[in-house]
This record gives sequence, structure tokens and C-alpha cells, in this order.
Amino acid sequence: MGQSTLNSVIIAVGSNLGDKRQNCLRGIADLDRMPDIEVTGRARFYKTAPVDYTDQDWFVNTAIRIATDLAPDDLLQRLKQIERDSGRDRKTVRFGPRILDLDIIFFGDLVLRTATLEIPHPRMHKRRFVLGPICDIDPTAVHPTLKMPVNALLEAIDDPDQDIEPLPC
Repeated sequence: MGQSTLNSVIIAVGSNLGDKRQNCLRGIADLDRMPDIEVTGRARFYKTAPVDYTDQDWFVNTAIRIATDLAPDDLLQRLKQIERDSGRDRKTVRFGPRILDLDIIFFGDLVLRTATLEIPHPRMHKRRFVLGPICDIDPTAVHPTLKMPVNALLEAIDDPDQDIEPLPC
């Protein structure tokens, strides 16, 4: 990786099927083994209530920060390949159970909207399970369009159904 072209990227990681924590750890390790990706920060793990589609098991969520010289679409393809390799089936109900979910949340301060990718993630500012772990990595990271730090976005969520509990190490 060339130092001058590295992007700092925040990725949300989650699972609610099988050994949830192990699924997340395996996905992170798969990313970290790639020659053009380096994991540079990690959040703790959280047990989190499902959002949107609530008739499913709770999730384990975390977030990581990576350094990469990949373009956003190339990174997205890598994430989707890791999800497929883990056994993820995208033909299930939207927001439903999944063995592994890897989402690009921030890509530096890039704002991007294509048919396949939106950065920053379009729902991240409404989800404790995303914001809580990001705050472990960098609570002052500023959302590039809302112009608010993630810790303020987290505090602004007023939804008692979005339970989030740190898991023991």
C-alpha cells in the first residue's frame, strides 16, 4: 500500500446467526489478511437488539477502522465476497438474520451515491448498533454531510427499543 493514497475507512461488522462473535472475528481476520487492507482500529463487541425487522435473534456488532488504497467499489466487492465466503445468503428478508454483515460507514470524508453504494452509510446516524462501536474507535469523527460528531449522533437517538450492551472481553 502506498502511504500517500491510503484512505481511512470505518466498517460496521455484525452477525446474529451461529457463533456471532466468531463470525465477526473471522470476517475481520479475512479483511486484515488482504495485502491492500490494514486494520488500524477496533471497537469492543456489543450485544444489540435487531432494528427494522425485529422478529429475529439479537446481534453481535462491532466496528473496525482500516487503511486501504482500494477504491470504494473495489472495497465493497471485497466485503461482499467475505460475506459470501462466510455463508451469507442475500436472498433472505431485508434486515433479517445474517451470518455476517460488513458495511462501509465512512470512507474518509467522501460523500458518494451510486446504484450500489452510498457513503456515508444512509442509516448509520439512526442506529445505536453502528454509532456505539464507532465511538470506541473515534467518538469525534464527524459525519461528512450532517457535520456532527458520532458521539453527538449517538446521544441524539431517542429509541428505547435500540438496546445495546457491551459484551465482556
